[in-house]
Amino acid sequence: MARIYADKNQSMIHEKLSGEIIGAAMAVLKELGPGLDEKLYERALVIELRKRAHRVDQQKTFLVHYSGELNGNLIPDAIVDDLVIADSKVVESFNETHTRQMIGYLAITKLKLALLLNFKHAKLAWKRIVRETHD
Repeated sequence: MARIYADKNQSMIHEKLSGEIIGAAMAVLKELGPGLDEKLYERALVIELRKRAHRVDQQKTFLVHYSGELNGNLIPDAIVDDLVIADSKVVESFNETHTRQMIGYLAITKLKLALLLNFKHAKLAWKRIVRETHD
């Protein structure tokens, strides 16, 4: 059974990597400034992370099946070092829809950590969404 929660202070899985992703996002925000289109931040974050020697899969496709049939595709913004989903947003603040979307992405990708990164304001905001599995 999997327990999924969104809380910056609970689990620090992939702490070093998530700190590096957040640092890269801060560098992107500093250079581009706030409030642009999400895709601009997504692409810039990929560039910045690769400059910092991280492996980044941008827009990797995951097939979603239902009852044994292909139901569609799931395409996260970026997966860093095969461990963390990084999802760029330009929103006033994160809401339950954003969190639920990341929970779905974690369930399909079988990854344990997603980072929501908000480039709307001059100060970067982020939220960690952790998927814990208990075997």
